[in-house]
Amino acid sequence: MQERLQKIIARAGVTSRRKAEGLILAGCVTVNGRVVTQLGSKADPAGDKIVVDGRAIRPHGQRVYLLLNKPVGYISTVSDPEHRPTVMALLRGIRERVYPVGRLDYHSSGLLIMTNDGDLANYLMSRASLVPRTYQVKLAEQPAAGKLALLERGIALDGRRTAPARIRPLVRRDRPWYEVTLVEGRYHQVRRMFERIGCPVLKLKRVRIAFLTDQGLRPGEFRHLSPREVRRLKGHG
Repeated sequence: MQERLQKIIARAGVTSRRKAEGLILAGCVTVNGRVVTQLGSKADPAGDKIVVDGRAIRPHGQRVYLLLNKPVGYISTVSDPEHRPTVMALLRGIRERVYPVGRLDYHSSGLLIMTNDGDLANYLMSRASLVPRTYQVKLAEQPAAGKLALLERGIALDGRRTAPARIRPLVRRDRPWYEVTLVEGRYHQVRRMFERIGCPVLKLKRVRIAFLTDQGLRPGEFRHLSPREVRRLKGHG
């Protein structure tokens, strides 16, 4: 049965559906030897040979779900053109091809979900999922009175207002720590929010995704998610 090409690629665990669309537009996808660049193109995953970046995909591979505690100094991508270390180097013993759901920048640490389930990745990264993500941030200085309330209500970033955030103090000092919970994940959102109020972020760590925490998971370590945890992430229990 024919399906949209980006959906097939995502389900095969190559990347998310959104990034699959970019690969199609860039001419990186062939179907039966023919380059496909038109979004909306369809293929039969059972009968057509689909190749992405020179590698044939396997539509029905084993699903893998990992929770990784990323240290500072790793890129949250499968590969890096600048040859910096990526989170893939931390997944010792994992043979299946997985990729990170969302990103943490090079200088940030904390939790990342790694999977080859394109449908779950697409859901978690969609605006509609409203999955809360909690961060601990160290600021360069104490925010001025009333500034945190602005962030909690939402500010304009890239021409669109951020969703309300929850912010609470953790350590009060000249360079304080705060806990920040968001239900969206825009590009460098936490850092950009605090820069907007004149308080650059010195350190950032993601400590929670939905109900998943970093408890018992040291930097650089990962674990497999349980079937029950996967069902909860998908909203089925």
